[in-house]
Amino acid sequence: MGVITKSQPALVGVDISSTAVKLLQLSRAGNRYRVEHYAVEPLPPNAVVEKNIVEVEAVGEAIKRAVARSGTRSKHAAAAVAGSSVITKVIPMPGDLDGEELESQVELEAVNYVPYPIEEVNHDFEVLGPMPNSPDMIQVLLAASRSENVEVRASALELGGLTPKVMDVEAFAIENAFALIADHLSTPRDGIVALIDSGATMTTLNVLRNGRSLYSREQVFGGKQLTDEVMRRYGLSYEEAGLAKRQGGLPESYSAEVLEPFKEAMVQQVSRLLQFFYAGSEFNRVDQIVLAGGCASIPGIAEMVEEQLGVPTIIANPLAHMTLGPRVQAHALAQDAPALMIACGLALRSFD
Repeated sequence: MGVITKSQPALVGVDISSTAVKLLQLSRAGNRYRVEHYAVEPLPPNAVVEKNIVEVEAVGEAIKRAVARSGTRSKHAAAAVAGSSVITKVIPMPGDLDGEELESQVELEAVNYVPYPIEEVNHDFEVLGPMPNSPDMIQVLLAASRSENVEVRASALELGGLTPKVMDVEAFAIENAFALIADHLSTPRDGIVALIDSGATMTTLNVLRNGRSLYSREQVFGGKQLTDEVMRRYGLSYEEAGLAKRQGGLPESYSAEVLEPFKEAMVQQVSRLLQFFYAGSEFNRVDQIVLAGGCASIPGIAEMVEEQLGVPTIIANPLAHMTLGPRVQAHALAQDAPALMIACGLALRSFD
């Protein structure tokens, strides 16, 4: 047996969505990952509104509970800012600059791409490689977000007892996690994959090819609409409705009168997002649809999307080939897996 070198303490991936904090910690042996710790902790209504943290204390408390429930000992966290609050641009740079020169050159260029005063912005960059047509130039990916978006997430993590070590971008975290499911797809490597992440209030489309994001768009639609309808129709509280959705116990009419119309609406949202993509790109089809997020767990939704849109559709499970640590319940994890794409992508940052 070789010596296992621990290069850095494990990072806990923390995905702060509009209804829950999702926490995931992975370990790796050889090329196999293992889920060591995970928790999904609900947030009070309106603590996070469309990816903006409104009540930082409430989010911090939920993180603290998620940490306790998951049993993780790690204090280091990776979180992400949402797509709508991030500006990403690929910019050309001279290839002969050393590290510090490149950094100051990116600083100067960033001003041209960021519509806020640069002192109010956190930014970072990554060298992607040579420019395809000019060998003496390189392509640099610039990512910038207003400092307040980054700081409020950092504060929430700190209130939850964690130290923010990595602040990523949700779309990049999804790309990271997508690498784990790319092998289970029925499409060739360079096929065009539509990843639809449908959470409580937001549904996001990421179109990927060769594992890189080509296009991203989000719209307001999600499982909260189903919860609201259950509350209204059956006179339940928000918590009761959320539980009933997951555990059953609703009248027989629920499936035909409430669930089916919601599924139809979800298929329409997927179709609309794809139409936006086709209208704004040279493509007029996708080879595969992958459903992620809480709504992907609705029974029969993948079949309905596939049938109505005529595209092979699967449910994302980035954890499908991982082993499980002793603290992790297989059944609960399987149910939550489609909603753990971002948390998984963040947890993978441990192995950079």
